Formats: sequence, structure tokens, C-alpha cells
Amino acid sequence: MDSSASITLARNFYEALANGDRSRLGQLLHPKFAGHTTEGLPLGLGGDYANADDMRRNFWGKIAKNYAAKAHPGDFRLLDDGRLFVQGRYSGEALANGAKLDAEFIHILSFTGGQISGLTQLTDSERWAKAVQTDGAASRLSTLEFRVHDTLATITLNRPEAHNAIDARVASELYEVAKRCANDATIRCVLLQGRGKSFTVGGDLPFLSNAKSGELPGLLRSMTGPFHDALRTFARLRVPIVASVQGAAAGGGLGLMHCADIVLAADNTKIALGFGSLGLTTDGGNSWFLPRLVGMRRAAELYFEGRVLNANEALEWGLVTRVVPLAELETQALACARRLASGPTQAFGEMRRLFRESLTASLSEQLAAETEALSLTSATTDAAQAIASFVGKRKPVFHGR
Repeated sequence: MDSSASITLARNFYEALANGDRSRLGQLLHPKFAGHTTEGLPLGLGGDYANADDMRRNFWGKIAKNYAAKAHPGDFRLLDDGRLFVQGRYSGEALANGAKLDAEFIHILSFTGGQISGLTQLTDSERWAKAVQTDGAASRLSTLEFRVHDTLATITLNRPEAHNAIDARVASELYEVAKRCANDATIRCVLLQGRGKSFTVGGDLPFLSNAKSGELPGLLRSMTGPFHDALRTFARLRVPIVASVQGAAAGGGLGLMHCADIVLAADNTKIALGFGSLGLTTDGGNSWFLPRLVGMRRAAELYFEGRVLNANEALEWGLVTRVVPLAELETQALACARRLASGPTQAFGEMRRLFRESLTASLSEQLAAETEALSLTSATTDAAQAIASFVGKRKPVFHGR
């Protein structure tokens, strides 16, 4: 294609994107279209996109859900290899908070048979991240690691020197990554883990002990606010959660474990509440989860008698799914999370909701909810393909839709 034809095709492409014209995009993009976007973009936007549908759903579609933004091309230059260099700016705002977005971009467009067959994008990922934040927190996490790769989100508590104790910063960052998970439609499973010898010992007692006289109640309120919001968000995610637990798992930090659907515990795990010995009641949802998980008597034993459970006792009580050797924990937890990430995501999400709502619903209400959820999931592509695979004696492949 000559320069004029390439530029005309590119202008039509940007106009179709700005108008959300899916039909026009379908005409402009080649059947073998592939895209690559800037690594480090928020919401899991950065990376490779295998085809036009993937790019439309998981890149442009996700941008539309989180930003009111447009690409404004300015400079077009045909390269020696026939590709088109496009320089311009993204402008708009984040839908969550109205924060302004202004970021320069460079696009390299490839062409095949009069259609766009490739897009490579370069842009300032930090500007995108800052715009989408809703609480003013710095875009770089300091107490957690958060990564989305191949539809699996991994959240790692990263204060090993403090046994991953929860202070105000951890609480705030947990809420931040919980929101990122909730807003990222590409995520199909979440893995929660702790770096070092412990999953988490719960509240950071040295941090709390620095509170001046009369300040502790306010400090605890300021910490439990974002921490409990994080737990609410994790509990309501429409994807399964796997928790990988080792060493100490205690106090309010148990709430992270309670939110998980599958909990793998290393054989060195010790579980305790510990609040009673500090003259405190519980946080982290322990007073809600524990009676439902282990029963009222055992929940009372954990609190009033300060019972400490080893890994096998936690398994017997129903607090963990299975116990594995410490040396195998990371490998087995990752394998479990990847299996769930490759499953029927919409069905998993509906089952999470059904399980959660069953705790307060009557039998009649739950039966009605099951009918609605079954009807909804039966209309998915995953269900249709899985049923056909079963009949055809093939292993189903799920795409999460």
C-alpha cells in the first residue's frame, strides 16, 4: 500500500475506535490481526492480543469500561518496510473518579491485503495508572506485589521481615489491588500468597504500639476500613480465589484466607486468632466466617481459649482445603490457580455468588437463584462447547465466556 492509502485506512480505523463502531472495525481489521500493547499498563491491559476479537474485547473494550478516552492521531509516516508510524495523544478521563488522562502514544500499524493486520502500541503506562486510581495512592505498591499474567492475578504480601504483618499501608494496598481485580475482566483466577516464612501474622503490633494515648481506636478504624473493603471486594469477585498459606496465619489476616475458595496449607502452618490475649475483639470478618466454617463452639474455642491449630487440625476443622509439604506449596498452589483460571469463568462466578448468598437465603430463594444462574450459564459459549465435548468424548477447552 502507498502512503496515501495507508493513512486513509488508519484515519478510518481511529474514527471507528472513537465511535465504537464494531462493524466498521470488523471490516478494517485483517482476520490474522495481532496486537501488542505497552507492558505495565493498569488493569492488565499491557501485553499481547492474539486476534481482533481479543483486542476488541480485552483491550479496547476494557478501556471503554474504565476510561472515557480517545486516541487523537497527529503525525503519520510510512516506514521503509511498509508499516505506518502514527504519533498522537490519548485524552479523556477515568470513569471511576474523573481524573484526567493525557498520554502520548506511538502506534506502528501493519497492513495485509488492504486491512490492518498488526498494531504495536507504546504509551506512558504511569499516566494511565495514575488516572484510574480512585484513592490517590501511588501507582507503585510497596508492601504487596501484584501481577496479572495469562488471566491469573497473583497478589503477594511482601513484608517478609515483619512476617507480612498488616499495617495501614498494607490495608490500603490490599484494597487497591482488590479494586484492580474487580475492574479487570481478563482475570479468571486470583492467587493470594505471602513471601517469606509466614502467610501473615495479622495486625502489625509494633506499628500499633506506637500510637499515642487515645489514638489507637481511631488508628484501628482507619486501618479496618480499607482492609474490610478489600475483603468485601475479594468475597464478591466473579472469579475463584486460591490461598497459599505457610507458617503463621493469624488474626485479621485470616480474613484473606477465608475469602478464598481453595486454601492450600503447608505442613508447617499454624493458625490462631490471638485477639483475646491482647484484650481485643476480632476483625477481618472472623466473627462472620468462623462460625460458618467451623461452627459456633469451635469458633468460641479459637477466641476464648486461644487455641492454636496445626495444619492437620485446620484441615480437620474445615479451615483449609488440603495440606501439602512446604517444599511443594508454591508449585501446587500455582498449578491449582492455573487450573481454575482455565475453567468456565462465568459458571465459577455464579457459583461463588450462590454459595455466598445461600448463607442468608431461604431454601425457596436459593432454588429460584439456582434456576436463574443455571439459565444464565447455559447460554454461555463455554457451556455449549463443554456439552458438545462431553458428547463427543473430548476434553473441553474453556475461554471464560
